[in-house]
Amino acid sequence: MLPLIDTHQHLWDLSHLELPWTGGIPQLNKNFLMSDYLEASEGQNVSKTVYMEVDAHQHHRQREVEFINEICSDDSNPMQAAVFCAGPGGPDLEAFISNNRNNPWIRGLRRVLHNPDIPRGTCLKQEFIQGVRKLGELGWSFDICLRPAELEDGIELAKACPETIMILDHCGNADPQIVQGVDISAPDKDNLFAHTAGQWKDAISRMADLPNTFCKISGIIARAKPGWGDETLAPTIDHCLDQFGEDRVFWGGDWPVCTLGAPLGEWITSLRRIIASRPENLQRKLLHDNAERIYRLN
Repeated sequence: MLPLIDTHQHLWDLSHLELPWTGGIPQLNKNFLMSDYLEASEGQNVSKTVYMEVDAHQHHRQREVEFINEICSDDSNPMQAAVFCAGPGGPDLEAFISNNRNNPWIRGLRRVLHNPDIPRGTCLKQEFIQGVRKLGELGWSFDICLRPAELEDGIELAKACPETIMILDHCGNADPQIVQGVDISAPDKDNLFAHTAGQWKDAISRMADLPNTFCKISGIIARAKPGWGDETLAPTIDHCLDQFGEDRVFWGGDWPVCTLGAPLGEWITSLRRIIASRPENLQRKLLHDNAERIYRLN
């Protein structure tokens, strides 16, 4: 079994961090600790992980950094790096950089852009673009996590920040049933999570044309409906692999959010089956080697 690096590992302790968004999702509105992750990933040959910020309350972001620093410093677990939260378009970025510039665990930042209170086009404001450019100067990446209808914004942001590594989370938040062709209803123009298969495929192809972009094969399992199978996820995964190529893709578990669709082990097992016919070199790069290189884990 080829080793895995999980580039999208969430953890949270609700006695320590406030996560406003979990309040409406009972399945996620509880603690998820490293011990829980180790149990969920048991037998899957996960060798290393990268922490991904959890959209904590703004006043708890530095507390989140301190919480994760302790875990990264502990050799008894696989976490070796982290992506934290700071808004590139706001004054908190400079404060975050001042407090954390020399943090050895940080590899990048993310600001979730798909929340209802964040309007379309936020990432194209000049101050946001300048902030993302600053990340490149620091050697940090930026995770693009937005609604499918806003992928064009992500493309323009990546074009405007050519010196910053841009990582597209969750295959652009694609709905795997739509990409598969099962759900072909016309998208609601007011729902920015809605899309057609053609719109999504075209946007992915154009983003992949930009050399500073990478695609994280993650997240889609959380959108999979009951009764999903390998055939549900494969069209989305295959398109991303074909467009970005073997050197600019890596896997992320998105645990525990992935449990909205399936346990982590089922998600991993399905992915391994889907890519089984691919060259072993591609499988190694997707599952391990690219993440080790991009996140500098060796």
